Amino acid sequence: MRRTKKLFTVFTLLYLMLGVWVSAQEADVGPSNGYLIVIGGAMRDPAILNRFIQLAGGPEAPIVIIPTAGSGKHYDKYWSGLRSFREAGLKNLTVLHTRDRTVADSEGFVRPIQNARGVFISGGRQWRLADSYLNTRTHRELLALLERGGVIGGSSAGATIQGSFLARGDSKTNTIMVGDHLEGFGFLRNVAIDQHLIKRNRHFDLIEVIEKFPKLLGIGIDENTAIVVHGNNFDVIGDGYVAIYDNNRIIPPKGQFYFLAPGDRYNLKTRKAFRITRNMRPLERVKEGKWRK
Repeated sequence: MRRTKKLFTVFTLLYLMLGVWVSAQEADVGPSNGYLIVIGGAMRDPAILNRFIQLAGGPEAPIVIIPTAGSGKHYDKYWSGLRSFREAGLKNLTVLHTRDRTVADSEGFVRPIQNARGVFISGGRQWRLADSYLNTRTHRELLALLERGGVIGGSSAGATIQGSFLARGDSKTNTIMVGDHLEGFGFLRNVAIDQHLIKRNRHFDLIEVIEKFPKLLGIGIDENTAIVVHGNNFDVIGDGYVAIYDNNRIIPPKGQFYFLAPGDRYNLKTRKAFRITRNMRPLERVKEGKWRK
């Protein structure tokens, strides 16, 4: 009888562990219901902001802008950074900013996010966003926004914070890839994001990150370029390139990367790229370094 109970306990634990493993395998890398627009900085192409507005529900949709990555102490409705959003036709904008985690954890502060259809996180230094909001009620409400089908956009620092690993998160300088802040908001699971990729000659920098953390997927995004993420897939929009860093793929030399162009699609779970203008066939690297379709 005692042996039977022990076996039952062992099988129960194995069943639960299997369930957790299966759930982890089935979990989406990106938001299952909502959308992310992850921008490499210097957003000039109106198509990027227009996609954000479309996914949020149009110009009348309530939108929250979070400028906390910037160095300013105070941001309000007169902040000059709102100009591009107003020029794009958005009419219902709320600026949300604090450097006090107690405030960020308060019910009154997060109410605009609860009423929003979209949130946009602007540029600066991503560690400031982590210091203010990581694991607070604000962070949880951002996740809840995605769960109910909303959209979160972010440019430069507002792009990098969306990954689970915080690249360039050091508070001393933005040239240290693995710094004193390592955790992002995790809207994209098991992912590290870099920005201003080609413009600032950063296309080799994420190699250090994925060599130290081999299971991470690295995504580098050039300026005026974005990925639009839903579930396990993203599309590339804008006029630049997106680089993929993946230690699970055999791409010589070790830890190297490959590029996606506007119009390409990528599956974050299978880690395969598709040229959607060519009948969705996968792209493969060959030894010469050229694409075979």
